Amino acid sequence: MKHHLLLGAISVALYAGAADNVFNIDMDNIGAEVQPTMYGLFFEDINFAADGGLYGELVKNRSFEFPQNFMGWNILGNVTLMEDGPFERNPHYVRLSYPGHPGRLTGLENEGFFGIGVKQDNEYRFSVRARTVDSDSTKITVQLVDKSSKRTNPVLASTSITVHGKEWAKYTAILRPDQTIDKATLRVLLSKPEQSADLEHISLFPVDTWNGHENGLRRDLVEMLAAIKPGVLRFPGGCIVEGADLPTRYQWKNTVGEVENRPLNENRWNYCHNNRYYPDYFQSYGLGFYEYFLLAEEIGASPLPILNAGMKCQYQNRPDDQLPLDSIRQYIQDALDLIEFANGDTTTTWGALRADMGHPEPFNMKYLGIGNEQWTEIYPRNLEAFIKEIRAAYPDIKIVGSSGPKSDGKEFDYLWPEMTRLGADLVDEHFYRPEEWFLKQGARYDNYDRNGPKVFAGEYACHIRDKKENNFRAAILEAALMTGFERNADVVHMTSYAPLFAHVDGWQWRPDLIWFDNLNTMPTTSFHVQKLYGNYKGDNVVPLTMVGKPVTGAEGQNGLFASAVIEKDSHRLIVKVVNTGYESQEITLNINGVDSPIKSGKVISLTSDEPMAENTIGHPDMIKPVVSPIAINGKDFTTMIPGNSFCLYLFDL
Repeated sequence: MKHHLLLGAISVALYAGAADNVFNIDMDNIGAEVQPTMYGLFFEDINFAADGGLYGELVKNRSFEFPQNFMGWNILGNVTLMEDGPFERNPHYVRLSYPGHPGRLTGLENEGFFGIGVKQDNEYRFSVRARTVDSDSTKITVQLVDKSSKRTNPVLASTSITVHGKEWAKYTAILRPDQTIDKATLRVLLSKPEQSADLEHISLFPVDTWNGHENGLRRDLVEMLAAIKPGVLRFPGGCIVEGADLPTRYQWKNTVGEVENRPLNENRWNYCHNNRYYPDYFQSYGLGFYEYFLLAEEIGASPLPILNAGMKCQYQNRPDDQLPLDSIRQYIQDALDLIEFANGDTTTTWGALRADMGHPEPFNMKYLGIGNEQWTEIYPRNLEAFIKEIRAAYPDIKIVGSSGPKSDGKEFDYLWPEMTRLGADLVDEHFYRPEEWFLKQGARYDNYDRNGPKVFAGEYACHIRDKKENNFRAAILEAALMTGFERNADVVHMTSYAPLFAHVDGWQWRPDLIWFDNLNTMPTTSFHVQKLYGNYKGDNVVPLTMVGKPVTGAEGQNGLFASAVIEKDSHRLIVKVVNTGYESQEITLNINGVDSPIKSGKVISLTSDEPMAENTIGHPDMIKPVVSPIAINGKDFTTMIPGNSFCLYLFDL
């Protein structure tokens, strides 16, 4: 509260100069092009973002490959773990056999990811690879059960599958639950207890996935991503690209091909924060590089994969305990092969695999990131080797390097000149910083070299001191920083908030852009900021000044940040203004260089009386943008902008 009152007092003092809040917009000098990739998404498998989140699979440990093979499962009766299954890299399966008495049951129960969320009358596709053991046929019963139900019969849906023959085959069935439950259980029972069955890759997906893909993604989560209109999708993460060590690094080649034969990988986030430890957090790789590329294509984003630079995570290992340069050839080859997988002709090895998976046309990948948050001289040493070979084979691919884990300081100051020396096309900057930092960064990119590498602000979020949670104030300060991205569109070519997703029952890091549970989604205020920028990014920057200077929250600018862009085809001027003060202020927009009076306009406002307020999973729309018409007289517009607010003014010229 003291913090709030102090800032309020500052804003009152600043308001004395509000008569000077006159923004001059110069339509005669249209500026830099805003890149299509300017506002994008960064996906990392943290906070159960993939398995248990975006990936539609509802069964945990579906192939019994977790180090504790039955993690996620309850065993009923006579169940034996076997390890000579039909999939080389996932050899385990279970044998269901006679339980010793005809009145007993043999089977399995799966808990899902913090339960299994199902909706009444929706369809769920169960599938399993199965065979008989000692008979020509046998039968299994598949059920969705509400184990907490007070009903006499807690079964929500049930069906039977007859298994024929001793050769492995795939069987499917549809379940339609009669209730909506967020924490159901999947039960698979041996219906004929005297006739054994072998089961492998036990799976359950909603039929209604994004675009109906069988190995699909959760529709409501993808719809939220698509709503941002992202220009770029960075994947599969940052730190998980490195893993805790090299054997557990993310290896893209393990994530493509037959889904049932993609090997399990340890997720470094399952133990990285010991105070939020999830020993059942692994990567099934069901959501792999093919699915990432397909997702990017379907939401209209350029794919930006990030690959390991031949380095262990420097946070979890001694920074200089790394491979010698002559041992990273495999990592470089992985990069070359990935470009072939994404863009290669179907006559190539990896292009043919892409075609076999269902996409004969290339994915048109243009960008490739090498490394994540490394900082010693080993990183530019390795990156130089990558750049040399990639440029020789694929000169059109734009390579993204890294400026390390911080927004400034020793490592940052060392790596930026190295990225320039190596000729990186873009440099990935990360900043998870407190409120005070964001208030001082409005002019961050004003003096960057216009002829050097471009900027990818690849991971950023405002972390309110001692809070580190999603709240309205953090989102407003992020919106303020983004006016600087936009005004410097000739330097800043890509941006993405991070992290993207978090499960309310299984998170390790916050704040996050989108929260979800097994049935619902919750857009944060930061999500609304990203969506507003993504939906109204414009085509070119329009100069906007206040007393001859950019509006960057500088001294004398009353806590205001602003930028402007033009949509050329629609002749629409978009002015973004952020008031980081806590009191309303009068602003005037002088639109210079237009031949006739403004036709019409509207304002989209994002504001709240309580700075620490935020949406919740139960009330996801408490804070959301509000659209209102505005009256315009000629070419000037004067209005009051609320305190602690982000407003977009749209003018049809």
